[in-house]
Amino acid sequence: MDRLSPHTRSFTIMKSIIRDRDKAVTYNVNWNADNQLIGSNAAKLASYIGTLVRMHIPITATRWSNKELGSAKDKIWTEILRSFNIEDTTIRKKYILQLAGKRHRGWRTFLTNKYLKDKEKNFVEYDPEYPVKYAIFITEEEWVAFVAQRRDENFKKVSATNRERASNPTYAYKKGRLGYARLEEKILDETKSDATSLPPHVLWKEARVGKDGTVRDDVQHIYDECETLSQSISTAEDQENRSVLSRALNVPEYPGRVRGKGHGCTPTSLYKNPRRRNPSNQEVMETLQALQAQVLQLQKDNERYRCMEKCSSQLKETSEKASINCQNKFPEGISSCQLYLSSPTYRLVGKGKMHNTSGDLLHHRPLPDGHLKVSVDVVLDKDALLPIPDIVSETTLLRDAIGSFVAWPLDLIYIDDEVFAQGSQQLSQKIGSRQKNKRDLPVTSLPKKGAFVPRYQISLETLVDSSDMATAGVIRLLDMEEDIFGYSCTETIGKEDLEHIFRHQELGVGVIHTYIRFLYDNFMRGNDQLSNRFRFVSSSLVNKALICREPDSCREYLVKRFMASSTNNLYLWPYNSGCHWLLLAIDPLKEVVYFLNSIDGEWTNYPDMKQLVDTSIKVFRSQRQARVPRTKSSNITWIKVQCPLQRNGIDCGYFVMRFMREIINMNQIEIPITYFDEYKCAHYTRLQLEQIKEELCQYFIEKRLISI
Repeated sequence: MDRLSPHTRSFTIMKSIIRDRDKAVTYNVNWNADNQLIGSNAAKLASYIGTLVRMHIPITATRWSNKELGSAKDKIWTEILRSFNIEDTTIRKKYILQLAGKRHRGWRTFLTNKYLKDKEKNFVEYDPEYPVKYAIFITEEEWVAFVAQRRDENFKKVSATNRERASNPTYAYKKGRLGYARLEEKILDETKSDATSLPPHVLWKEARVGKDGTVRDDVQHIYDECETLSQSISTAEDQENRSVLSRALNVPEYPGRVRGKGHGCTPTSLYKNPRRRNPSNQEVMETLQALQAQVLQLQKDNERYRCMEKCSSQLKETSEKASINCQNKFPEGISSCQLYLSSPTYRLVGKGKMHNTSGDLLHHRPLPDGHLKVSVDVVLDKDALLPIPDIVSETTLLRDAIGSFVAWPLDLIYIDDEVFAQGSQQLSQKIGSRQKNKRDLPVTSLPKKGAFVPRYQISLETLVDSSDMATAGVIRLLDMEEDIFGYSCTETIGKEDLEHIFRHQELGVGVIHTYIRFLYDNFMRGNDQLSNRFRFVSSSLVNKALICREPDSCREYLVKRFMASSTNNLYLWPYNSGCHWLLLAIDPLKEVVYFLNSIDGEWTNYPDMKQLVDTSIKVFRSQRQARVPRTKSSNITWIKVQCPLQRNGIDCGYFVMRFMREIINMNQIEIPITYFDEYKCAHYTRLQLEQIKEELCQYFIEKRLISI
């Protein structure tokens, strides 16, 4: 519950920020190399944090780490994100909330000094008056409890000790409220230095220079000693033990902070990795056991790899020894492939398309030796790392590379039919086994009466096996008209995509987009009402990887799509978070976003996606010069629809396709929170998903995408 009552008398707080927030105007803030807040709006943000703390945190809260303050802290963070352009990340939130904790302690200290102490800083004996001036922040009950806390004898002893310690500092700080971070920024600006950071002892000295510019002898002595120590102590030694400043001052080093750098700078941000302590004997033994286990696993992986190499070499038509740097062991052109990793265990981590073309480049650079360019379509291991991190986009996880090109080791790429990983005899056995398991019904066995027979899937699979698509690398191209995604493009369909349908496996972008083309052709083409009401967003142009790498281009595309609408439209966007499909249905004019997630997750689990949608709608609002009520100007409505839920880790793509079909079929802009009564259920049955697959396979056949 908000601490501000609607019956409380008016109180103006940070009016400029509130007015700008109502106009959807936000402030930019800057961060230095040590992840500290700087820039022209830093002081404004710090003051605003103090205001929010007074509004949401009671003065009776004695421990900032108290879990009961969690909801209030979240409110503070949410309010800050509404007015300031700050990345919604853990490191930024931690910094802001730590700063809020400092503001809370300062607020309590201010009240104590002003109302509970006399001019000599001694606690008064009489009952202090209730601070009516701050009644908007403090209730009378809170004030009584706060006074009782401060009059506790234990607190008085601690207060006296701290006052004594702070009353006569040896080296007094003389920069007021400027702070180390903004002092560093000021020095770098005035000197026009190319440096991004200053050593702690340099800042420490500058912070103790008075207005007259003189430096005390003892301060200069500490600085000179730091300069001498910095020449003899390495950065690693400085990191492992005490810093040169702590050594010169002969004071202990405290964990989690860097002396002379101010709030927010930690050993992690300054040294790029945290200070480490000497491990205990137990930790040494645990590390040794873990290393022994890794060595054993690597030996097993190496043996398995040698066996695979031997098996693969038997398929060579020549007697030349196979080499991992030889690209001619793969067919030229584009081939659907499986992507493996060998460490820490040998495993399948994803699927995609291999591009084996002469002179191919990756991000305008030559490919590393022993690697090929692949595009990632499906991720099977959400924690898998890229073999070579993408230095352009700074991507390290495979799930963040969906829809992008990456370099992959030759010996960890396998095309669909695995002809390069098995001997010809094994391949024949596999083909024979597949014929036995084929969905064609035996002549002697008829289906039970009323049983579902996936005849279009059977027919399409037969066509694929009899066509040139049975050969690795053969693909089909499906033209996507401009009306579908707002631009003309071509979708690539390979054998791997069709195998996903036949075997009921995870779906890639190509299949999802093909089903969207099916919906457009069979429901919307020629139907002005449906085609004007429903539109689609391309998952190839807006996905997890591109949002992180190119957020501006994603936002521009969404805004352009929204601007194409003259009436209320519902934009259907299948969003891939890296290893999961979900559906967003966006009404940009009403500023409503319907969130359909078949694993019952919250939109807060996808902060990058949510921030992109919110920002795009605000830009769209600004470009169309819409007038929005103040109560709604900063609020975009997100609605979590209670849609059917999947019961495994595979069906998300099939659920998204059925969601889109049912939404278009209902022909409604507004989606009920409890979903449509006509389709309401806890889970889709396998038959309901097979019907979607049948529609898709029938569409492939009727479009003659597969021909013998």
